[in-house]
Amino acid sequence: MSHLSPLLKQSSDVIAERGEGCYIYDAANRAWLDFTSGIGVTATGHCHPRVVAAAQEQVGRLIHAQYASVKHQPMLDLADLLSEHLPSPLDSVSFTNSGSEAVETAMRLARQATGRANMICFHGGFHGRTVGAASMTTSATKVRSGYHPLMGGVVFAPFPHPYRYGMTEEEATDFCLRELDELFVTQTSPCDTAAMMIEPVQGEYGYWPATTRFMQGLRERCDQHNILLISDEVQAGFGRTGKFWSYEHFGITPDIIITAKGLASGFPVSAIAAPQSLMEKAWPGSQGGTYGANAVACAGAVANIHVIRDEKLVDNAAERGKQLRGELEKLKDEHDFIDEVRGMGLMQGIEIVDDQGRPDGDKAAALLKASEHEDLLLLRCGTHGQVVRWLPALIVTEAQINEALDKFKRAIERT
Repeated sequence: MSHLSPLLKQSSDVIAERGEGCYIYDAANRAWLDFTSGIGVTATGHCHPRVVAAAQEQVGRLIHAQYASVKHQPMLDLADLLSEHLPSPLDSVSFTNSGSEAVETAMRLARQATGRANMICFHGGFHGRTVGAASMTTSATKVRSGYHPLMGGVVFAPFPHPYRYGMTEEEATDFCLRELDELFVTQTSPCDTAAMMIEPVQGEYGYWPATTRFMQGLRERCDQHNILLISDEVQAGFGRTGKFWSYEHFGITPDIIITAKGLASGFPVSAIAAPQSLMEKAWPGSQGGTYGANAVACAGAVANIHVIRDEKLVDNAAERGKQLRGELEKLKDEHDFIDEVRGMGLMQGIEIVDDQGRPDGDKAAALLKASEHEDLLLLRCGTHGQVVRWLPALIVTEAQINEALDKFKRAIERT
């Protein structure tokens, strides 16, 4: 432990030995109910038998076949299977390793395909930690600070945060669309704008869903000005919100989809999807990477998608999300320090405040530590770390939701 960078901070003191389903175990076999899912990665739980079997079989056959040198069957299978869950115009897939890489791949594609330089992103969005991705991120200054200058050509428009603005949803939507139109005449002309990139349900900023009229307003403006609409589904995609993709809640179809995290339930693989006619406009050699579409990761992803489909885990996320949301709303009614509950499906956050109604990251941190003592693992997010987020695997059961809530109630008593 002493050789790890001191900048790498863990949210708990747990040293994990193994995982099974919704539980993590240490070397003494103590179990924690894991409602972090590796920040939304282990969609089918820890070590789902079908995912494990697929990866084990692939390890014995072919571990690495560099995809710019040769093709391999797991990559081809994953591309075909993923396409079955994409809207029909998006028929071409490019693989990378991480969410940040996929974000930068989408940004590069948008700029090259349109011949335009600028990107519009939205206040509170998190898109990654590499320079290009961080330049499009405003969830917290810790992601952007200390290594300027960042990438140019990025402008930010407001995202409908009714709670933060002290507005109704309608008022916040009206305000944000007006400000977006103002941005077109003050910061980036439509003819200079390649794309808008948005998390339809914002993650790191505090689990904020967009509104339907806002997302449809973006689609209308993109169509009007030949601007590409990019949906960052890294955290909210793959069934997390109760639909396969989070944008589906809003009645629109993006031009590019970015996915990672839940795609392979623990193996490092990410992707972007776009129409082939759009992909063909990018420059040869602009996509690739040494470890992209690793054969073992692709085999795990294929098994993961089959599990999600066969076990109807998207439907389960919707049902268990309703259960979780209802119980969290009851907790809000009982405790003044819970000021709001928001999110979609199995992506729920509770806003923790002090007695003056201000964001209280210290209280949220204390709740996480008390929950850990009760054998429940949770995470925080938000600008002040004031949002306690609930992010169980899509396999979570009704009983496990109740178990987690009972543990959290005891954690509240501890604090």
